[in-house]
Amino acid sequence: MTLHEIARVVGAHLHDVPDPGARVTAPSAVDSRAVLPGGLFAATAGAHVDGHDYAAVAIAGGAVAVLAARPVCVPALVVEDVQVALGLLARHLLTRISPAVIGLTGSVGKTTTKDLLAQILERHAPTVATDRSFNNELGLPLTVLRADAATRYLVLEMGAGRKGDLTYLTGLAPPRIGLVLNVGTAHIERMGGGPADVAQAKGELVEALPADGFALLNADDPYVIGMAGRTQAQILLYGRSPHAQVRAENVRMDQRARAQFELVTPTGRAPVALDLIGEHQVSNALGAAAVATALGLDPAAIAAGLTAARRRSGGRLEITERPDGITIVNDAYNANPESMRAGLRAAKALAGPRRTIAVLGAMGQQADASPARHTDIGRLVADLHYDVLITVGTGDPLAIAHAARSSGQGVTVHTVADVAAAITLATTLLQPGDVVFVKASSEIGLATCARALATPTP
Repeated sequence: MTLHEIARVVGAHLHDVPDPGARVTAPSAVDSRAVLPGGLFAATAGAHVDGHDYAAVAIAGGAVAVLAARPVCVPALVVEDVQVALGLLARHLLTRISPAVIGLTGSVGKTTTKDLLAQILERHAPTVATDRSFNNELGLPLTVLRADAATRYLVLEMGAGRKGDLTYLTGLAPPRIGLVLNVGTAHIERMGGGPADVAQAKGELVEALPADGFALLNADDPYVIGMAGRTQAQILLYGRSPHAQVRAENVRMDQRARAQFELVTPTGRAPVALDLIGEHQVSNALGAAAVATALGLDPAAIAAGLTAARRRSGGRLEITERPDGITIVNDAYNANPESMRAGLRAAKALAGPRRTIAVLGAMGQQADASPARHTDIGRLVADLHYDVLITVGTGDPLAIAHAARSSGQGVTVHTVADVAAAITLATTLLQPGDVVFVKASSEIGLATCARALATPTP
C-alpha cells in the first residue's frame, strides 16, 4: 500500500513525506532494530522507552515511514493513537487478502499449541503465526501485518487479561476457526476472581465465530464445554475424553518424558510421537490437531507434523544439557498454578532416578487465593519427591517453602531473598546428573537464574 492509502485507512496526517506514493512492502515493527527495508515503523511509548526517539534510526534502517503520535522530523503518518491505527491497518489488510484466520486462547498452553499448529500447517501452505507471545492489542496487529496475498493460514494467539480483550482482538482479525484450550487461574484477579469469570472472558472468542466456522472445544474442561451454547459455529470436540471427535488413545511416555499416542479423528487415525516433555503436551497437540482437522488435513499429515514439531518459544520447558550431565529445565517465562503443576511433573518425569532441584518464585495475579495456591505447590513439590527446593522472594514463595518443609517427605528446603542469591545458592548445590526446574511469574526474573545455571562456571 502507498503511504497515501495507509493514511486514508488510519486517519493519519502526512508529515515530512516527500512522496505520498511511496509503498510499504514489508511488515511493520515496533522495535527499530527489527525494521526491514520497505517496512513501517510504529513508534509506541512504553514504560521505559519511547519509540518516537528512534524514528530516525528506523528510517535509516530502511523504514518507508513512521506511524507516530507526533511529527518526528522524518517521513511520518501522524495519528492520535498508534496502537489503534495499527489495528485499523491490520483489519484493512484482511479485507485485501483472504487467509484462513485461526484464533486460539486459553489460560495455559497457548504459545506451545500455536507453535505446534504452525508447524503442521506450514508443511502444506504459506503460514503466518504469532511470534513468541505477541498476543495482545499491539502484538496481534503486528502478526496480521506480516501476512500477504500468498498467506493461506493466519494463526493468531489471543491473550485475555480482562473481559472484553478477546472481543477487541476478534474485531481486528475476525476468525473463522476458534480454539479454546482451557480455563485456569491466569489473570484471575483481573477477570473477577473465579473460573467462571475467566470462562466468560475466554468464551468471547467463540462468540465471534461465523455460522460457517468451527469452534474447537476441549472436551476435558467443563468450563470450555460450557461455551458450546455461546457460538453459532460448528462444534468439534477434542481431548482425552472418549466423547471427543479428535482424541488421543493409548497414551504412553518414553524415557525422556515425551508422549506417544494414537491420534483419532473423524476421518482416521495415525501414530504421534511428540518431542516435547510432559504428558500435558498431549492436550496441546490435540488442540492443534483439531484445528488441522477442521481445515481438512488428513490424520497422517497431522500426525507427521506433530511428530516433526520442535519447541520454538523459549522459557517454556526449555531443556539445556550441560557437559557435566546437569540438566536445566527453564520454564520461567511465566507461571500460574496449572502451568506450575504441569512443569513440576514434567521435570520430575524427565529426571527419573536422578536428583531433582526446584527453584521456584511467586505466581502472580492469584487474588485472595494466592496463599493457598502457593501452599498447594509446596505440597506438590514434596509429594513428587523433589530432593531440594529453593524458593525466591518473600510472601507467597515462603508459603511454598513452609508447605514443603512441613510435609515430612524429606525435601531439603532453602529460602533466598532474590534472583542473585538463588543463582549463588543453586550453583553451590549442583551435583553432576542433577535436574533443575526453574519457574515463576515473568516479573520475578527467574529466567536470568535459568540462563546462569545453564552455563557452567569455568
